[in-house]
Amino acid sequence: MIIDANNLILGRICTYAAKQALLGNTVDIINCEKAIITGKRTSIFEHYDTRRERGYIYKGPHFSRMPDRLVKRTVRGMLPYKQERGKEALKKVKCYLGVPKEFEGKKFEVLKAAHMSKMTSVKYIKIGELAQHLGK
Repeated sequence: MIIDANNLILGRICTYAAKQALLGNTVDIINCEKAIITGKRTSIFEHYDTRRERGYIYKGPHFSRMPDRLVKRTVRGMLPYKQERGKEALKKVKCYLGVPKEFEGKKFEVLKAAHMSKMTSVKYIKIGELAQHLGK
């Protein structure tokens, strides 16, 4: 199954992907940098900054600044990744920046329940903007 994350809400994509992976399906998420996080821009940046600054530089926890890895990390948070079935499910989830050549011309799934038109507020940022902020 190939999910196009363009203008889809991150949490809703990740819960769907986690459930499908636990059922044994392989899930490919493309256009990860175009997924959105709802909320105020400053509060989202503060949240990720505090998560990144927590801990010790040599020991962790380590957070990636790449949009596709941020999405995979979010999916991991929705899986029992310390158990064997969670580890196997996480291996079935792949995240990509843009559309890779092997997926060109194939049919993508767009989750209607996760589309940004379902939002009640207008405040959101894209994962690409968050990754740019974290990369400073």
